[in-house]
Amino acid sequence: MKSALFAAANWWRKKEVAKLLKGGMHTAVLRIHAEVCLQCGERWYAAETIKRFEQIRQKLEKQEVAEFRPLGQTFQVG
Repeated sequence: MKSALFAAANWWRKKEVAKLLKGGMHTAVLRIHAEVCLQCGERWYAAETIKRFEQIRQKLEKQEVAEFRPLGQTFQVG
């Protein structure tokens, strides 16, 4: 939970961010809203958002990706 100091200092803003989720050999990119600290970039997600992250990770691990839209390819370098 954010401390009263951070909230009072007005350092937090709701922003749309890109969240990368990995499961098995797959990666998903989500555009999601999060509370972001303007000083350090730390992100706070709602509880239901975190549950959604876990559901997506499980689908990635089980290769249940039919509902996801492919974006391109991923490469390992080095």
